[in-house]
Amino acid sequence: MPTRFQVASGRAVLAAEVHGQGAPVVFLHANVCDSRMWQAQLARVSDTHRAIAYDRRGFGQTLSAAEPHSSVADLMAVIDLLAGGDTPVILVACSRGGRIALDAALRHPERVRGLALIAPGISGAPAPRHAPDITARLAAVQAARAAGERDHANALLAHLWLDGPLAQDGRVAGAARELFLDMNGIALAAPPIGRELDDEAAHARLADIGVPTLVAWGSLDFPHIQARCEGLAARLPDAQGVKLDGTAHLPSLERPEAISNLLTGFLARCEGARQGQAPGNRGLGADGVS
Repeated sequence: MPTRFQVASGRAVLAAEVHGQGAPVVFLHANVCDSRMWQAQLARVSDTHRAIAYDRRGFGQTLSAAEPHSSVADLMAVIDLLAGGDTPVILVACSRGGRIALDAALRHPERVRGLALIAPGISGAPAPRHAPDITARLAAVQAARAAGERDHANALLAHLWLDGPLAQDGRVAGAARELFLDMNGIALAAPPIGRELDDEAAHARLADIGVPTLVAWGSLDFPHIQARCEGLAARLPDAQGVKLDGTAHLPSLERPEAISNLLTGFLARCEGARQGQAPGNRGLGADGVS
């Protein structure tokens, strides 16, 4: 069973949990989820590491007042309290969580020794240009939210982010969809959290990130996210890119075993690098991953 903590940061109380013992690995969730998106991976990683997950402001069980805030500062508060002093951490992050992880690696390079990024955002990246059908679906979400139709907005967002914007609605069913709707339902109902202060513009500074990095993305994700991930893997000095066929934006929910396998291999690579071993084969594998 995990040990649960409350981490103070500004006027927020961040809900966090710790699984296992060992070198610290911190998980950051996507904007349509909370820390529960990592359930399967926390169970696997905690066999060998101290796995830490928390709910960001506006998500899950975290309580926060509306105030100017820094998501990177919130992350560092979690690391300071739960990761064991000045021990460098490995960050595992998806979507907006990936953006925060990249910003943290640039702002606090001495505190980050590895990045596992799944469909990450990148601060300072050019705004995407969507195809008309995707633009229409995004507009439908905004209209539903403006009308106060949370359940309808939640269903539309499940299609975009869980199934994939160009995939069949309902492609991912069962427990994964139920969990998505519950996590994102909490986020949709959350009160405003205030202005985000972080503005790292990481897109122009990617070459400064020298730690071992895994970049993974799904072939059914938004086209601009796939292109962004391919470019990120090419630009980072010590990165490996992995495309997951038949998967959208949230593979930790859709294909938990494949993501757990990827993380296990990546963590072994990071531990080898820390011990001064040769990196070895960078072609980390998982069933059905290309």
